Amino acid sequence: MPHAIDTASASFSDVDTWVFDLDNTLYPPGLDLWRQIDMRMRSYIADYLGLSLDDAFALQKGYYRKYGTSLRGLMIEHGMDPDPFLANAHNIDLSELSPSPELGAALGALPGRKLVYTNGSRAHAAAILDKLGISDHFADVHDIVASEFHPKPQETAYRHFLGLYGVEPTRAAMFEDLARNLEVPHALGMRTVLVVPPGLAVSPADREAWEHDGRDGQHIQHVTDDLPAFLRAVRGVIGRGER
Repeated sequence: MPHAIDTASASFSDVDTWVFDLDNTLYPPGLDLWRQIDMRMRSYIADYLGLSLDDAFALQKGYYRKYGTSLRGLMIEHGMDPDPFLANAHNIDLSELSPSPELGAALGALPGRKLVYTNGSRAHAAAILDKLGISDHFADVHDIVASEFHPKPQETAYRHFLGLYGVEPTRAAMFEDLARNLEVPHALGMRTVLVVPPGLAVSPADREAWEHDGRDGQHIQHVTDDLPAFLRAVRGVIGRGER
């Protein structure tokens, strides 16, 4: 996967806000973390609604596709309290997640503000960032609670985020592992970068196949399977423009 920056299609030289998704974006998608979250959500739904695991899985994915997150569907359709659900879903084993000084150095070299924007919880994001050793590089974490439980890819959610942090979208870049979550940012004028596993491989245990629809869409300006390398390349382009 090439990491070259196409300055003709989307220059990063005037970007002053860098927005990063969390799960499968700031850490390698091949890790077992998202599968753990997925399984914990399934078990919680099964217990909460008295369903089999298979039926809970079908409901979970159906709500996810319809509402943007399984949680929002459960809140709307069943009046679920979000706090216990989030605490349970993110109570995962992070032992295979190691510090990433390479990513930290690449983030530190970027000029401007860095924000995490996740459909998960702030506590989960804090645990991930701390384990990666990159917490100090981010000005804040915008989580699903701060989004008032309106998840990506809803346009309302993005506009709320941009307004809350005073982000000018034409001076911002967004990094995501799901192509559909970059459609609205692109329409609003943000630079878009899709972060993918090496070779664009998709693991059935990781994500649903439909979640990867749109990877070839015009709203995807850049694709990388190596985030630190991509950020170094971006910094190199900006550096050349500064001279």
